[in-house]
Amino acid sequence: MKIGRVATATGPEWVVEKDGVLLRLPDGPFGGRQSPDDVLGEVGSSRLLAPTVPSKIVCVGRNYVEHAAEHGSAVPAEPLLFLKPPSSLIGPGDAIVLPSLSHQVEHECELAVVIGRRGRDIPEHRAFEHVLGVSCANDVTARDLQRADSQWTRGKGFDTFCPLGPWIVTGLAEPEVSDLELACRVNGEVRQRARTSQMVFTPAHLIAYISRVMTLEPGDLILTGTPAGVSPLHPGDEVTVEIEGVGRLSNPVEGS
Repeated sequence: MKIGRVATATGPEWVVEKDGVLLRLPDGPFGGRQSPDDVLGEVGSSRLLAPTVPSKIVCVGRNYVEHAAEHGSAVPAEPLLFLKPPSSLIGPGDAIVLPSLSHQVEHECELAVVIGRRGRDIPEHRAFEHVLGVSCANDVTARDLQRADSQWTRGKGFDTFCPLGPWIVTGLAEPEVSDLELACRVNGEVRQRARTSQMVFTPAHLIAYISRVMTLEPGDLILTGTPAGVSPLHPGDEVTVEIEGVGRLSNPVEGS
């Protein structure tokens, strides 16, 4: 199932995509009636929004060996966590705005895990019981600011620095999610390509580890790390994150 959110004249609405048609999901995917009812329109008739409204966006650094190496960093012994603010979230087709404070903004294609059920101290073998689905994400990063600071909040936290979508794809089992191809293209040129099987820490391990620190709420996002090949973005670029079986997320890049 593909779950998303769209803009309408009366405000955002949850939808399910089926055979090119948008069906309303009145109570959303986290409770109440979870079966779609009436038709909203065809795909393309409404602007897609980021497909969740998280209380927090938990990200994982250096979760691919080659990405750690390209920055001269060691792979951490435990997951390296940081947060992006929910205000950084944008949907497919929305512009990534390059801030005037930075001179080196880079793309980072990532698999995003969307939490579907509240959990704390989740055992790893039960982690996917708390997952609604997965989506495509871009952990946009002001690399110069990230390197200048002792922590990553500023370099990762600008408005528009977390494109997500176009859909939350449900029904993928843990073994499938743990071996998907992901890629990033800038203006059609492949910059990043890897498989999620190359992660140092699996999605299930990350869910369990994070839930020992903080309660995971329905709608929360876990960005699972990026592979090697990150590179600068410039005004006029089009950056696309594509994940096998999940979808394609494209965003234009603008100057501030």
